Amino acid sequence: MGKVYIKYVNQEITDKDIIYEDNHLIAINKRAGDIVQVDDTGDESLDEKVKKYLAKKYNKPNGAFLGVVHRLDRPVSGLILFAKTSKGLDRMNNLFKRREIQKTYYAVVRKRPEPTEGKLVHWLLKNPQKNVTKAYDQEVPGSQRSELSYKLVGELDGYYLLEVNPITGRPHQIRVQLSTLGCPIVGDNKYGYPRGSLKNSISLHARRLKFIHPIKLEPVEIVAELPKDGFWEKFAGMIE
Repeated sequence: MGKVYIKYVNQEITDKDIIYEDNHLIAINKRAGDIVQVDDTGDESLDEKVKKYLAKKYNKPNGAFLGVVHRLDRPVSGLILFAKTSKGLDRMNNLFKRREIQKTYYAVVRKRPEPTEGKLVHWLLKNPQKNVTKAYDQEVPGSQRSELSYKLVGELDGYYLLEVNPITGRPHQIRVQLSTLGCPIVGDNKYGYPRGSLKNSISLHARRLKFIHPIKLEPVEIVAELPKDGFWEKFAGMIE
């Protein structure tokens, strides 16, 4: 079966979507289905929604600055961080580049991973025309080394909950690497799950970011609540 997506519903950003904000940074709990930056669908992007939110909140008729620090795939929910100043953007970009950000995701799969805990290293090559990434065991021309660690943290009714900590940040990295392990994410038929999602989502949630604030030089830990969709709530007791 191919992708089955419900019609995209545009929702503006409100205070309840904000999970962290200071003078330089703002973090959003992204809904699955929202696209971070504009694409050829013509749907309003999340960064534009956040700009509108900031312009309204701080009475900026000429618009608000917003920098995209990192990205989440459209069907993924959870924590995404933006910069409200150019200084914040430059310094957060450097933290990501130096891999000084600790990232935690949770994924639900239908096959028990073997081994139940480990590290995956692949070389990923993205086909931009098809928007699909392929994993290789060895380096190939144009590929990027990609690394993550994972562990099985729970099981419920034949579903397996994995905690995933990506070391690198490549397009579709968690999705394709778990698929290569033989554990495609529930709903992700692009990478081997047999059925597409009816909710414009896959069962992958960006849960946590931990880093030293690049300007205040204080530890920051931001956590995104799970989606209230009747599915993720079942795993809430297993998730830190």
